[in-house]
Amino acid sequence: MSGALLVVVEHDRGAFAEASAEALTFARSLATRMGVACEALAIGDGSLADGSLAGECARYGAAKVHVAAVDGLTDYSPEVSGDAIAAAAEALAPAGIVACGTDRGNEVLAHAAAVLDLPFVANCLSVTPGDEWEATRVQWGGSLNEDAGLSTRLPIVSVAHHAVEAAEAPVEANVSALELSVADTGLRTMIRDRDVVEGGVTLATAPVVVGGGRGVGSAEGFDVLVKLAEMLGGAVGCSRAVTNNGWRPHSDQVGQTGTRIAPQLYIACGISGAIQHWVGAKGAKKILAINTDPQANMVVKADYAVIGDLFEIVPEITGE
Repeated sequence: MSGALLVVVEHDRGAFAEASAEALTFARSLATRMGVACEALAIGDGSLADGSLAGECARYGAAKVHVAAVDGLTDYSPEVSGDAIAAAAEALAPAGIVACGTDRGNEVLAHAAAVLDLPFVANCLSVTPGDEWEATRVQWGGSLNEDAGLSTRLPIVSVAHHAVEAAEAPVEANVSALELSVADTGLRTMIRDRDVVEGGVTLATAPVVVGGGRGVGSAEGFDVLVKLAEMLGGAVGCSRAVTNNGWRPHSDQVGQTGTRIAPQLYIACGISGAIQHWVGAKGAKKILAINTDPQANMVVKADYAVIGDLFEIVPEITGE
């Protein structure tokens, strides 16, 4: 098979995103089975070639890092990124294109696939290459898995976020400047400015999340969860029932329509564990459920459970 497997690298103004480590780990294994090299594509301004981004890509096994510099692209632009991926596909003739299935990853691959008039399979859990690629992917917000076949001249797939544990495989960084022709009209949609509304640990990146559900009972009831989260260096999350009641802001919601988390530990307090919430929480490495109902979905699925009143148990944990 000719051509390398090309991984679209997600970054924040040159800062390597952990999601890209997952994509490179997934693609590395896939490329080995295909008998091709694993290479990376970074899209941004000219500063990317001189930063640490290429080194991070090489740390996760990218044999070559193609840097596509676009004049005026100082921040994220879905249209420019999609156009650049499509142009890179024509210039490099890769054996396939992979990205992580984050909001951005899926958005830019969908745009590129539309430009190339090719199919795109999102949120894959596994892929088996061949004349027709076989993929198992997440559907309906994680409530079911679908087996799909992909027959195309250029397979384009994303790996489901948090489906792969990122693993390093360092190689020597080999950077190549890629000159692409991208329409200026793409710059009509680009992040121009940012307002930081919070600092420190975020819900999406926190190593520990302490979540509360309807069982917390009130906005004031979250005080014990906030204290525990602060002591553990974590963040506070909640279920949709909590935001519907106005006890916590939507930015704290964990779930299909909220934030998807992948902490080392998720402490779920008074949360029944509806499928929509479980979709957002199942990426946690370990789950501890605290609930009065031993048959609650979250308790049944958790790694550990304490059956009892969260207002007695959580302060005891904090005290210890």
